[in-house]
Amino acid sequence: MSEPASTLEFSRHNISALRDTVARLVAETPVTDIHTHLFSPVFGDMLLYGVDELLTYHYLVAEALRASSLPYEQFWTMEKSDQAAFIWKTLFVERSPVSEAARGVVTALSKLGAPVASRDLESIRAFFKDVPVDDQVNAVFKQANLKSVVMTNDPFDETERKVWLDHYQPDPRFLAALRIDPLLLNWKVTCGLLKSWGYETDALLSKKSLEEVRRFLVDWLFRTKALYMAVSLPPTFTYPEESPTATLLEQCVLPVARDRNLPFAMMIGVQRAINPNLRLAGDGLGFANVRSVERLCAKFPSNRFMVTMLSRENQHELCVVARKFRNLMVFGCWWFLNNPSLIEEMSRMRFELLGLSFIPQHSDARVLEQVIYKWEHSRVILAKVLTDKYTDLVTAGWKLTEADIRRDVQKLFGDNFWEFLK
Repeated sequence: MSEPASTLEFSRHNISALRDTVARLVAETPVTDIHTHLFSPVFGDMLLYGVDELLTYHYLVAEALRASSLPYEQFWTMEKSDQAAFIWKTLFVERSPVSEAARGVVTALSKLGAPVASRDLESIRAFFKDVPVDDQVNAVFKQANLKSVVMTNDPFDETERKVWLDHYQPDPRFLAALRIDPLLLNWKVTCGLLKSWGYETDALLSKKSLEEVRRFLVDWLFRTKALYMAVSLPPTFTYPEESPTATLLEQCVLPVARDRNLPFAMMIGVQRAINPNLRLAGDGLGFANVRSVERLCAKFPSNRFMVTMLSRENQHELCVVARKFRNLMVFGCWWFLNNPSLIEEMSRMRFELLGLSFIPQHSDARVLEQVIYKWEHSRVILAKVLTDKYTDLVTAGWKLTEADIRRDVQKLFGDNFWEFLK
């Protein structure tokens, strides 16, 4: 009688079986996507989905306008459906869609059953016509094998704020994270906004003002049931320094996070609007100061920090800092790093430096269907890297079981995150 699969042992003599087992377990393990820009259906039009939204994603806008002589101003006067048709023609008909963003559209549409091979946009649109949003959410979650996603929830966005205040209903598939960029990066404006909402704030950050900021954070953490607070920071972010950002961080954000036992997530390295003509597609990146992360972890040992950085050149130093501070969780391959060659490089380095104590990926998806390709492509890469690492291990004489592999994959795809929240 053959041995049950769950008790199979792997050694250097059955590497092929090891490879197949890793690929299967990576594919079948549900994932918690810890950072997205998706919204649950209760937020209405803020949940972006469908083929036209996929095609007008800002990655593809920048790529299509680069490949075309169409004036920026003319593109922005077009209806969304016409923008999508222009991008389809430019990137999918006139040339092969070999970029990661373009290939991702092909993957997502194909996995959902759309006739993408026809290259006929109208046929693809017809395939999705009149599909109810709840059905589309269910289909995407099933195809991407998602357990849940964490939203990016901005209390300073008036449209979103209205939903939270008036008619929000929880959806267990969509979890909250409180995004506080305006608070930390634009205090002069945010101060007045908070005051208009009934918080006694002032531009000078008086003692009373700091108390009110803390009250605001507690109010919104309670309202959203957020799993963590988060901010996207420029590459110039420095700590310590004399600034409203540092003051608010030290005296409001981190104390509230510590008292409520929540991590603080920092996404560091984005340079906004390096080409304003591209609007949302015009952001770039820069090399950041990892020492600032190191100093925060050292000064605030009772706080937990989740960090991802946008520059490839920051990745090694960030991993080394994470080796020294267990209150630092490295996560994901963010934005311009979410490309196969870089995902593989970063994942190998992280396994080699951190073992299994990191979160390898998040989708950062802005359009619902993007989670399909972002996780499909990442799973293939992670299975390849894990197989290589396990092969090295068994070649050195270690006995590995299927249960070991299942446990490890579950850690990477969700358990590490949930354990870090405790």
